[in-house]
Amino acid sequence: MKCIVLLALSAIAIPALSQTLIATQSYPSKPFRFVVPFSAGSATDTASRYIGQKLTEATGQAVVVDNRPGGNGIIGVMAAKSAAPDGYTVLMSAITTHAGNPSLIKNIPYDAVKDFTPLTGLIRGALVMVVNPALPFKSVSDVVAAAKKEPGKYTFASGNFSTRGGAELFKMLAGIDIVHVPYKGVPPALTDIVAGRVDMAFPDMVVAMPLVRSGRLRALGVSSANRSAIAPELPTIAEAGIAGYAVTGWVAAWLPAGVPMDVLARLNQHFVNVMTSKETREYFGRDGWETFAGPPESLAEWQRTETEKWAHIIEAGKIQAE
Repeated sequence: MKCIVLLALSAIAIPALSQTLIATQSYPSKPFRFVVPFSAGSATDTASRYIGQKLTEATGQAVVVDNRPGGNGIIGVMAAKSAAPDGYTVLMSAITTHAGNPSLIKNIPYDAVKDFTPLTGLIRGALVMVVNPALPFKSVSDVVAAAKKEPGKYTFASGNFSTRGGAELFKMLAGIDIVHVPYKGVPPALTDIVAGRVDMAFPDMVVAMPLVRSGRLRALGVSSANRSAIAPELPTIAEAGIAGYAVTGWVAAWLPAGVPMDVLARLNQHFVNVMTSKETREYFGRDGWETFAGPPESLAEWQRTETEKWAHIIEAGKIQAE
């Protein structure tokens, strides 16, 4: 009887295992979906579209970019979390959802570690402090002096956590009071700064520099520890007098938890091949980004250190979700 049961179980298990192996061997065999929890035109969105094009060239499978902005990235994250863990849905996200929100938002509806499997880091680079050019500010110290003279008069826009975090850290280290104006994305935030409805922001350079070069925004400094190769004339914010200031914007990729390890390995290799190519490094380098693709473990460690860093800043600055 025992032998009969074992044979019956084997008869069930072997076909199922065979189907899994066949599916893995043929992976990828259908289009990918990149869930982007930010608006079209954001740094994450533009990076996702380029990477998607290169992934299509490498695999022969189309990539659909699915923008789900809103809720501080939560809407998009929840859409990705509920997807099948089959390696075809990729969450393309950043500091906001996987380093900032866990400390910023109470009763957050997802676990940034348990609900997702790290795939790889993608790009990282400096933010840039920009102001409306009609304002009299010509330097970082001008902003600090004016804000100290008239606390609460000046405003800063944010469209994700990095833009908000960059400004909140600036406020904290400079000892000033500037008022937060939240937006659903960075592009509309910059539109309002150009229009004079908000005074300043700390966006990614890739989004802001075209507006700076056209004269619609004025750049005062960069957030990185060293000057940017694409705008060497701009001082770092630390160099401009805010000692200890350094913020890195970044974009990375995750899969829903539970994806098979062999599928994870295959997709990771495709992404790493795309991100480490000379063409891709030069493409992102033109906008001040560097690629930092690697094994899933590297992204997990990067996420851990960034989460701890921002948890400390959020607590010290008494930053609250808005």
